[in-house]
Amino acid sequence: MSSSSQQPIAQIRVDEFAERRQVTVAPLQLIDVREPDEWAIVHLDDFILCPLSQFEQWSASILERLDPATETIVMCHHGVRSAYMCQWLQDQGFTHVKNLVGGIDAYAIAIDPNLRRY
Repeated sequence: MSSSSQQPIAQIRVDEFAERRQVTVAPLQLIDVREPDEWAIVHLDDFILCPLSQFEQWSASILERLDPATETIVMCHHGVRSAYMCQWLQDQGFTHVKNLVGGIDAYAIAIDPNLRRY
């Protein structure tokens, strides 16, 4: 996965994300870029799994699966891999992409302590 543009990546905090998830005013696309074994440990409903290690398998069909104009939030374990994905999505023409700061780990700590941490 390589990125050509250097647009700043919008960030969303876990508390903002939790609130946004509760509001059903506009559609929301949710992408988890962690690995399948991480997903098996813990994941959030409504996220689609697009592991970065399997980029070659799903990248060509991303525009068929997702709408570039719809708000898209990307998550990983701590927020690093998802930042790479956000940049790549912007390069593909996605206009409303946000990186979940701290990833699922921060979400588990601040929002849902019942989620398993690893």
